[in-house]
Amino acid sequence: MILILLTYLAGALTILSPCILPVLPFVFSRAERSFVRHGIPLLVGMALTFSLFSALAIAGGDWVSAASGTARMAALVLLSLFGLSLVFPHLAEKVFAPLAALGGKLGRRSNQEKSSTSFLVGVSTGLLWAPCAGPILGLVLTGAATQKNFASSISLLASYSLGAASSLALALFAGGRFLGLLKKFLGVDRLVKRVMGVAVLAGVAVISLGLDRSVLVKLSQLQTALIETKLSDFLAPELRMAEKSGAALEMPDFDGATTWLNSPALKKADLLGKVVLVDFWTYSCINCLRTLPHVTGWAEKYKTAGLVVIGVHTPEFAFEKKTENVRDALEELSIKYPVALDNNYSVWNAFKNRYWPSHHFVDRKGLVRRVHYGEGDYEASENFIRELLAEGDAISPLPPANPTPSRGQGIQAPSSGSRQKSPETYLGFARALNFAGQPALTPSQVTNYITPSALKLNQWSLEGTWEATQQRVISRAKGGKIRFRFRGRDLHLVLGSPHKVPFRVRIDGRPLGSDHGTDTGTDGLGEVNEHRLYQLIRLKDHNPSDEHEFEIEFLGPQVEAYAFTFG
Repeated sequence: MILILLTYLAGALTILSPCILPVLPFVFSRAERSFVRHGIPLLVGMALTFSLFSALAIAGGDWVSAASGTARMAALVLLSLFGLSLVFPHLAEKVFAPLAALGGKLGRRSNQEKSSTSFLVGVSTGLLWAPCAGPILGLVLTGAATQKNFASSISLLASYSLGAASSLALALFAGGRFLGLLKKFLGVDRLVKRVMGVAVLAGVAVISLGLDRSVLVKLSQLQTALIETKLSDFLAPELRMAEKSGAALEMPDFDGATTWLNSPALKKADLLGKVVLVDFWTYSCINCLRTLPHVTGWAEKYKTAGLVVIGVHTPEFAFEKKTENVRDALEELSIKYPVALDNNYSVWNAFKNRYWPSHHFVDRKGLVRRVHYGEGDYEASENFIRELLAEGDAISPLPPANPTPSRGQGIQAPSSGSRQKSPETYLGFARALNFAGQPALTPSQVTNYITPSALKLNQWSLEGTWEATQQRVISRAKGGKIRFRFRGRDLHLVLGSPHKVPFRVRIDGRPLGSDHGTDTGTDGLGEVNEHRLYQLIRLKDHNPSDEHEFEIEFLGPQVEAYAFTFG
C-alpha cells in the first residue's frame, strides 16, 4: 500500500518536472471548455493510454517498443491536425468534415462538441506522455517489474497515472477559469484558440525532434528524484529504520526464490538459532562485486561460529535471470555459500529492499537487527556480526577480532573513492541519459548514428549501425563504436553477445598501454565472450579531476551494451 501511495505522489510530482512541458499545451487546449464534459474525459483518456502502453511494455518486453513508436507517430499526426484546427478554424471544417459525417467525434468547432473529442485528444496525448516521462517512467517501470505479479504492476502504473492526472486536473481547472476570464473581459476567444493551436504544433515539433527525451528528460532527472526520495523516507521510514536505529524487524521467508544454488531450498525455520547475513546482489553490479571479498571472507571465517550467509541474486538485466549464467558467475567468483535466485523480486519485496548491494543482519531469533546499503563500513559490519554471534548460546569460540582484510583483486578491487567520478549510465532508451550522438536515440529502430566532433563530460555517443531497446543498445553491423567522456580510475561496461566478438579499446585516441583493465590488453584488444561486466580501463596514474575520452570498437556485429559504471 505504501508503494502505491509513493507511486501516486511520484505521478503528482510530474507536473513539477520539465518533462511534462510537451504535454501541457494539449491539456490546456481544452481549458476554456467545461471541465466535466471535456477536461475529465481528456485526463481519463490520457491516463488510460499511458497505463495500457506501459503495461504492455512490462508484459511484452522490447517487442512492444516498435509498436509504441508507430503509435507515437500516429498520435503526432492526429495532434498536428488538431493544432491546425485551432489555428485555422475554416480549414478545420474542411479537413474534419468526412470524420464529422462518420461519427461527429472530431473537429467540430461549435458549442455542441462532444466529450468523445476530448477523450480522443487525451488518448493521443497519453501516447506521447509515456516516452516523455523519461527517467521517472523508468523508475516506475522498474518498480512495477519488481512486483510479484502482473496485477501488482498494473496497480503501480495506474497509481502513477492517476497521480499525474490529479495534478493536471488542478492545473486544468485553474487554467479554465483563467482563460474564461480572458474571454469574458478581453474578447480574445479566437486569439486564445490560435495561441493554443500554435502551442500544440510547437509541442508536436519538440516531440518530433526528440527534444522531449533528450533535453527535457535531462532537466527533469534531478528535480523530481530528490523530492521523491524525501517522500520515500518520510512515508516509509521502516525501510531505513533498521539501518538508522537498530530496531528489530522479523525476517521474512524465502518462499519466492525461483531456484537455489549451492544448497537445497532454505526456510526461515531452518535458520532459527543461527546468525544470518542476507546479501542482495546481482553478478553484473560493480558495487556488488566489490563487496563480495568481504562477504565471502565473513562466510568462511565465521561459519563454524554459527554464521550463515545467503546470497539473494535479484537480477537487473534479463540475461541475469538465466540459471546457467548465475552458476558460472558463482564458480568464477568462488562463492560457496547458498544463493537464492530471486527472478520475480519476491524475496526483494518481502525484505522491503531498495538497493544493490544491501546486507541484512539477522539474529538467532530471526529478527533483522541491522541493514546496510552499498559499499563500505566493512569493519562496523564485521563487528556487528561478532556481536550477534556472541549473543545467546555461541556454537564455538569466535575467531580473533581483527577485521577480515579485503582480498579483492582486479575487477573486485575497492573503488578509488573519488566523488568526481562519472555516474552509472544506462544505454537502453528506457533510462538513457546524456546521449550526444546524432540523430537522437531512436527506440527499437535500426539506425545509423554519428558521433559529434567533441563530447562534454559524462556524454556518450554511438557510431555506426545500432538498435536501441529498453535495456540495451545492439550493434547491427561490424565496426560499431561507443564513445564516453568520463572521470574515474576504472571504466566498466556491461556487455554480451550470442557469439564471441573481438573489440578494440582506445583512450584519448591512443592504445591503452599500462591503462588497460582486466578484460583488455596493452593493445586495447579484448573479446565479448559472455554476458557480464567487463573492466576495460584502469588508469595507472589517476587524477580524479582529469577527463578522458573512451572509445570501444566492436570488430563484429550483434554485441549488446547495457550500462557504464566507474570506480
